[in-house]
Amino acid sequence: MLKEFKEFALKGNLVDIAIAFVMGGAFGKVVTVFVENIFAPFTGLLIGGIDLADKKIILKEGVAEIKDAAGAVTTDASPELAVEWGNFITASIDFIVVAFVMFMIIKAMNKMKKAEATAPAGPTTESLLCVILNEIKKK
Repeated sequence: MLKEFKEFALKGNLVDIAIAFVMGGAFGKVVTVFVENIFAPFTGLLIGGIDLADKKIILKEGVAEIKDAAGAVTTDASPELAVEWGNFITASIDFIVVAFVMFMIIKAMNKMKKAEATAPAGPTTESLLCVILNEIKKK
């Protein structure tokens, strides 16, 4: 059973998938940094200085903790409840960038596969051998 697992784990496709998974995670981080630190500031500048990360709809204001003179808590703190739509837009832009890059990579790979498939195959060793033998017979 251990031998079978080793053969399965070391198959080329599984290793390729693992490498692609790690590279995809790293690429996702690069895209996130690009969108948040390069793309978003330029976009914000073009549309009037808007920072998408700050955009939200507040459903319920947050309340700070209130203490009496003795230091006892009279009212517990409650966090703000908000729909952070700016972060959603930023994450959507991340997704679109990653999806576009993956589309371009797959399109290029399919084009290379199609070019390999249409390339004429060279003569086989058997066919060359037959031609040589026929030439010898003629002489």
